[in-house]
Amino acid sequence: MFLKSYLIVLGCLIASASWSHHSDAIYDRSQLVAFNATVVGFEFRNPHVTIFVQEEEGDRRQWEIETGSTPIMRRSGWSEELFAVGDAIQVRAHPAQTGQLKAILNSIQSADGNTWIQVEEAPEVTAAAESIEGVWRGEPSTELSLNNTSFQFTEAGTQAERAYEESSHTQNLRCEPLPPPFLNSNALYLTEIEFAEDAAFIRNEFFDVERTIYMDGRTHPENGARTPQGHSIGWWEDDVFVVETRLLADHRIGGAFFGLPSTAGKHVIEKYSLSEDRTRAIVDIWFEDPEYLSEPFRGQTTLVYSPELQLYSYECNPQ
Repeated sequence: MFLKSYLIVLGCLIASASWSHHSDAIYDRSQLVAFNATVVGFEFRNPHVTIFVQEEEGDRRQWEIETGSTPIMRRSGWSEELFAVGDAIQVRAHPAQTGQLKAILNSIQSADGNTWIQVEEAPEVTAAAESIEGVWRGEPSTELSLNNTSFQFTEAGTQAERAYEESSHTQNLRCEPLPPPFLNSNALYLTEIEFAEDAAFIRNEFFDVERTIYMDGRTHPENGARTPQGHSIGWWEDDVFVVETRLLADHRIGGAFFGLPSTAGKHVIEKYSLSEDRTRAIVDIWFEDPEYLSEPFRGQTTLVYSPELQLYSYECNPQ
């Protein structure tokens, strides 16, 4: 049954992801707005799926309700045809702290009684892997971010992190993906690892990134071009797949998800190995960036083998 009035309810009733998108920080997750509405627009595209609605009562204001990206929402049961202009729905969302009529999804109930949310459950273990090839999903408890106490900043690094303003510096709206090593730690997006004769390929749904890891014995080129994903070479150490990356382009949020840039001195080593039960890939990470880190970062992420899942194309639309 739809609500009869517009409510602001303290407390978050349904948990949401902490960093699924660049603009999450503008929303007040301690508040919940709830109201009956009519759909006036529905954009199923990236970087965000967005529902535009008008309140059915009161001032009949129009709101912009942000959700996750298309791969996340497809795995949550959404599609391009889910909502149409004129549909009557019940909205629950976390409003913007700025007072704008923008909010991030908590849930939507459609007229048929179905409730639509953004599913962010921990990945289930469904199978054991033969190797680290295949489709993997990050484990939320091992995501990397600036909250990791292993970061030891230089003074310049501390100043850069403090100076960062997500609304003005973010590169996600321009569809610029994160550089290594952070991408495959994002639990909301899938990673696929594939081996060819002289190379390996690591793909991730987020911005349709594909990394090529050369395994033909070459070294990093001197004075080579710096690119967003850098130049990677790989080799095996027993059952451990080692990936070394240099020549990374400058990136405003490349040292961690928010606030610490990447520079020309960034040097990354990732080591991929299977867990004892072969249901997870353990990724040991080391990287240095002397301009902003006084000590190299060391961390670990875990990927869950998910052969039943498929990667979706992100097809980001720059804004």
